[in-house]
Amino acid sequence: MLLLLLLLLWPLLAHWCWAQPQATKVRIYQNGRLFAELDLLAQRRLAVTGPLGDTVIEIRHGQTRIVSDPSPRQYCVRAGWLSQAGQSAICLPNRTSIELIGDGGPAFDSLSY
Repeated sequence: MLLLLLLLLWPLLAHWCWAQPQATKVRIYQNGRLFAELDLLAQRRLAVTGPLGDTVIEIRHGQTRIVSDPSPRQYCVRAGWLSQAGQSAICLPNRTSIELIGDGGPAFDSLSY
């Protein structure tokens, strides 16, 4: 009986332990310094100039993404839409990054792990 109860509660427990809160703001960093902190409810595109050129960031419907970047491998563009607090995308060659934070601030520093 106890085993059956644990099996039924497992999905709820897993969700409770691993779920991240919804993000409310995005922090944009350029060359390690805070460039901007924006509300995720705003609808906008922003170009951030780095050593290789412009990194274009889009904010829409409570989520954000890096649309384009002059870096050769495009890892930050492939990260896609981000919406959970603690998520980040880093364009290392262009020294640009974005980090999502919730109402209570970041649970951990995602840029210094």
